[in-house]
Amino acid sequence: MSYQYILFDLDGTLTDPGVGIINSVRYALRKFGLDGDPEFLRRFVGPPLMDSFMKYYGFDEEKAREAVAYYREYYGPRGIFENRLYPGIPELLRALVDRGKQLALATSKPTVFARQVLAHFQIDRYFADDLIIGSYLDGQRTKKAEVIATVLALLPPEKEKAVMVGDRQFDVEGAKANGIAAIAVTYGYGEPAELEAAGPTHIAHTVPELLALLE
Repeated sequence: MSYQYILFDLDGTLTDPGVGIINSVRYALRKFGLDGDPEFLRRFVGPPLMDSFMKYYGFDEEKAREAVAYYREYYGPRGIFENRLYPGIPELLRALVDRGKQLALATSKPTVFARQVLAHFQIDRYFADDLIIGSYLDGQRTKKAEVIATVLALLPPEKEKAVMVGDRQFDVEGAKANGIAAIAVTYGYGEPAELEAAGPTHIAHTVPELLALLE
């Protein structure tokens, strides 16, 4: 299958944001007299933050919202830039655009932060402005299935030509919920067992493998 419309996750797929996200979560936890092991906090990369604070620390919804606000106190000015591109990503995006592919961003990260990250690494040029889709700062549209649905509504109705690329089960499940293919990348933050259980259409272990699947 030749995919024409390629939806990319951001964190753990295009960039490695681990240091900044983990530092931001630890900053928020300290406001509650808590701390977290950095290795454990890798779980926060990818899923909606509120869900993770409730799942892993037992916060209720109100406390989780407060934690997200603290998280952003660190993330906005500092944590967002404690981040790096995965090797080969700019070349991958350039190659796909040169082949006439339509690229979109589908992330649970707030759109305003996603735009900053893309611009910081100078890869925003590969995405149409209206196809950079994330969540809202008020916590709406954080579920990956909702984000993907929003992107697909902006594209031609050819689901068989669309694919979601991401590193977590949520990317695969969100793709399936919208009836499109999914490629799971293993170089990000998803555990191999998690990705296999989600049942992606394809698995790519490296950026060159990913390009081969998308050509």
